[in-house]
Amino acid sequence: MKTTPNLSRRQFLTTSLGWAGLAAAGTRMPLHAAGTAKVPFGGLKLGVASYSFRKFTLDQAIAMTTELGLKYISLKDFHLPMKSTKAERQAVRKKIEAAGLVLMGGGVIYLGNNEDEVRAVFEYASDAGMPLIVTSPEPTAVDLMEKYAIRHDIRVAIHNHGPGDKRFPLPIDAYRAIEKRDRRLGLCIDVGHTLRIGGDPVADLRKYADRLYDVHIKDVSAIGTKFEDMPYGKGILDVRGVLKALLDLKFSGHLEMEYEAQPEAPLPGMKESIAYVQKVVDELGG
Repeated sequence: MKTTPNLSRRQFLTTSLGWAGLAAAGTRMPLHAAGTAKVPFGGLKLGVASYSFRKFTLDQAIAMTTELGLKYISLKDFHLPMKSTKAERQAVRKKIEAAGLVLMGGGVIYLGNNEDEVRAVFEYASDAGMPLIVTSPEPTAVDLMEKYAIRHDIRVAIHNHGPGDKRFPLPIDAYRAIEKRDRRLGLCIDVGHTLRIGGDPVADLRKYADRLYDVHIKDVSAIGTKFEDMPYGKGILDVRGVLKALLDLKFSGHLEMEYEAQPEAPLPGMKESIAYVQKVVDELGG
């Protein structure tokens, strides 16, 4: 995956003013309207995987998350490089907190069976105060992953990536790798990728609930390798079933919007998806 040059200050200010105009016109959902006791999304921690903002800087990603009315974020290394210093990592966490956001973790981070590499990843997460690492490890690296998860007391969630993933295409593949391991090791179920490979994401959320630490939510246009990300409710994912399962489970982990469509302008599709999530949760009585 390649990054593109950061937007200029002028471009960013222009974009920000555009968002402000939309908000003033009532486009932004009043998720935290004064005088209402209703908890957004039935208490689910709907937030952003910063990969959704891979074309933007960290400051822009923070501003966009705030514009969406969300408070949770997980960082991809576009926004906090793996080769950053401890001071830089701590500064990023402070910046996120100063914006009123909660840093839920980092990833997806790929791990090889190399102790220096694994140690560095856990130091990175520890320095930034990440409670969770979403990862796709080499199967032979799970011993090291467990060792450092225990040492740093950080949860690790293996991410399934569907068709083309030679490591963990389905949640069951990830579960088999960790089911007899320390309970700091668990799953990040990507419901879109699970569906694309012919799995049943709703059933898997319930089946592996005891080790479900993170969820990537995306709606997709088709099963297989030829697909597009869609605003929630416009693809083939049973979004209602996913949300009902998570509400039933009282899922307390991060429900990450990993919206990969329109990378240059993701906000309209994300806003539409957020509104759809709230609508479904309300209909479910959440």
